[in-house]
Amino acid sequence: MADQSTDTTTPRAAITRRRLLGTAGATGLALGAAGGAAGYAAAPAEKSAPLTSLGADRVMFHGKHQPGITDALQARGHLVAFDLAAGAGRKEAAALLRRWSTTAERLMAGEPAAHDDTDVARDAGPSSLTITFGFGHSFFSHTGLENQRPDALDPLPDFSSDHLDKSRSEGDLWVQIGANDALVAFHALRAIQRDAGGAARLRWQMNGFNRSPGATAHPMTARNLMGQIDGTRNPKPSDADFDQRVFVPASGDPAWMANGSYAVVRRIRMLLDDWEKLSLKAQEEVIGRRKSDGAPLSGGTETTEMDLEKTDADGKLVVPINAHARITRPDQNGGAAMLRRPFSYHDGFDADGTPDAGLLFICWQADPLRGFVTVQRKLDRGDALSQYIRHEASGLFAVPGGAAKGEYVGQRLLEG
Repeated sequence: MADQSTDTTTPRAAITRRRLLGTAGATGLALGAAGGAAGYAAAPAEKSAPLTSLGADRVMFHGKHQPGITDALQARGHLVAFDLAAGAGRKEAAALLRRWSTTAERLMAGEPAAHDDTDVARDAGPSSLTITFGFGHSFFSHTGLENQRPDALDPLPDFSSDHLDKSRSEGDLWVQIGANDALVAFHALRAIQRDAGGAARLRWQMNGFNRSPGATAHPMTARNLMGQIDGTRNPKPSDADFDQRVFVPASGDPAWMANGSYAVVRRIRMLLDDWEKLSLKAQEEVIGRRKSDGAPLSGGTETTEMDLEKTDADGKLVVPINAHARITRPDQNGGAAMLRRPFSYHDGFDADGTPDAGLLFICWQADPLRGFVTVQRKLDRGDALSQYIRHEASGLFAVPGGAAKGEYVGQRLLEG
């Protein structure tokens, strides 16, 4: 839960087709410069109405980078990991990634799956759907590609806050799904699962959510289930070193990871019963920021630079030495930074009524050792927030660059 913003804007942000959808012809299918379908079961033209911008927004599947990394947070998300089936190898993995890529391209355009579509999203547009694919450490041994496994994919070290459930961690293949409509997101999840067929079996799956677009009077950084504005210092695409921090360079090693990124995925339970017993002042001192607007305790607004040396009348540091926001600052970690793109989750209650809720933490970086591991080691040594959270599942995945038109994700690895 590093202090980095989740409110990202990007050159590959969702493309609105509101005007195109509003001029659909008698077929109920609108095509335009974006080249996408306008919802695959539109009503007859005389009864049709344009989709709202929420449903019409589309993210492109093909590009330099995979979708779902720099795109704005979506209201609904699913994370799912698969293991290759016994006997499945490189050939079966290639066929699976080809199927998945075809399905992702169609669904992100608002079209039905190519075969046996379930009709769950029949009335909806793309709704900013993104589908992202990655490879886990074990994938390479199961496909005979150990010599292509990146050094950056070495297993994460153990941390003191880890209480990891191995059955809900790691995996050969990882898929991230996000959309601004819950049915569109579930439709994609179901299509991906059905496409797996006999090539791969489900290992684990997690569901998440964020605030819906338009729910606040103006765009703002997301809040987490602790009520805190979560992620003020996220790197932005406009930063001069953004690509260097987030993406593997085009000349990177191995070559198939060019323009890709590494995703660290953590299921972090928030111990909300304990957290909510704290006073507002105590909560703010744990984080180092005001709960109301995310401004640092040293003063200003959310984006004001934190004054780490400021003291009160008694000579006490205004931002405590163990405050989460102080510890996670890039300038306190050798410049380490990661692009956070999480979802909140709530999976019911334990037998004693304790909520099973928290954060599906997802962060992106060019090198996880210099990104997540550096920051988490620092947090491990004295973060005030650590007594109110528990890391319960973990995964690290190599996410290759985007597929060019006519390619599938991972083709350069599997056919190189």
